[in-house]
Amino acid sequence: MVESFTNSDVVVIGAGAAGLMAAGRAAECGASVVVLEKTDGPGKKILVSGKSRCNLTNSADRNAFLAMYGPNGRFLHGAFSRFFRPELLAFFERQGLKTKLERGGRIFPVSDDARDVVGAFERYLSRGGVRTVFNAKVEAIRAGDAGFVVQTARGDFSGRTVVIATGGASWPKTGSTGDGYAFARSLGHRLVPLRPALVPLVVKEAALAKSMQGVSLRNVRATALSGSADTIDVKVVPAADYGRGEKKKPRLPVLESRFGEMLFTHFGLGGPIILLMSLAVAQALEAGPVCLLIDLKPAVARDELRKRLLIDLNASGKRKMSTLLKAYLPAKMIEPVMDLAVIDSNCPAHQITAVQREKLLDTLKALRFNIHGTLPLSRAIVTAGGVALEEINPKTLASKIVPGIYFCGEVLDIDADTGGYNLQAAFSTGYVAGESAARLVLPGCCARSAPDEG
Repeated sequence: MVESFTNSDVVVIGAGAAGLMAAGRAAECGASVVVLEKTDGPGKKILVSGKSRCNLTNSADRNAFLAMYGPNGRFLHGAFSRFFRPELLAFFERQGLKTKLERGGRIFPVSDDARDVVGAFERYLSRGGVRTVFNAKVEAIRAGDAGFVVQTARGDFSGRTVVIATGGASWPKTGSTGDGYAFARSLGHRLVPLRPALVPLVVKEAALAKSMQGVSLRNVRATALSGSADTIDVKVVPAADYGRGEKKKPRLPVLESRFGEMLFTHFGLGGPIILLMSLAVAQALEAGPVCLLIDLKPAVARDELRKRLLIDLNASGKRKMSTLLKAYLPAKMIEPVMDLAVIDSNCPAHQITAVQREKLLDTLKALRFNIHGTLPLSRAIVTAGGVALEEINPKTLASKIVPGIYFCGEVLDIDADTGGYNLQAAFSTGYVAGESAARLVLPGCCARSAPDEG
């Protein structure tokens, strides 16, 4: 069925986190709003975020928060000054959604159900009289008689302003297939090359990784470094975290270093600390080889670990090494680690040579992998790159190139670590973009509608 809705004040393209917030805020300011969504329902990526629990934001203070976006975090000063965590939580409270604080400062719905977040937005838009059109894939945006015409397979939709909130190019099943980048380019905007962020790593030693597939490690340190694994001196591996969001800056060859949880996959490495380092790895791979060293015993210095191992070897001389190492490693890692140390699985402890012992220590303190690459962008949690920020007004999210066009959310060149930071950026930029679009067509319309008012 072909439809035509004309004379809307604001057309929002995309019904994700940023688009829903933009639409609701524009309507709250008195604008007539239509949302065009290519899928069959709203908030598809919200529904799968945080393992379907939806990590809404984080309790970190503003400076620490901004640091999580790297150098581009400064762009968010304006949006966060207008609408940040306190305003977001107050917003959800008004929509009947209660939240809770968990470890790492992560904030979730009390219900642990992302569907309740989408429901809150549906109520918000309904109260504002927002018209949402699903299965409406946008094909083009062109200038019209009094603003813009947005062309879709369901007809043309005209609006005095347009908010582009199409998301990134990761999680394509949620509708994020990079459409907004094509729109931006057609409007004359420059794009920062897209890269996968928060994505597992593929290693060259795939057989080794596969032999330990499914093993999840806690309290380990993973360090990404420039260079081939066999050329790295373990002495350069730091004992503290380095990377985005951390006060300390690494020195080459160190790219990032993280302490926490990770896992082995059939193709390489995954888990929280690996995802956090993945963008730095992807960027460094463009310049040359990258490797990753895993300290399986970071709480124990090498000399202390040697003393402990010697005590165990002397006390259990007749035991097989495969049995002795159960106190050091998960069962599935024992054989691979012994192979790396050139130790026969049936070898009794008293027959281990000094060379083998040192090789075993090397492996426990620096399990080495050479990085082949990352999984593709479609498998990433977040898209890095996007619409160049210097072409966007940080106070209004308006295009500096085409008056009346606004950008918000992941389509912008903004990405962050896990922990609620990406969604907060989407909500904040969406709020400001929607308000700014409404103000352009209805000057002064939002003066009475402060974020903490119902």
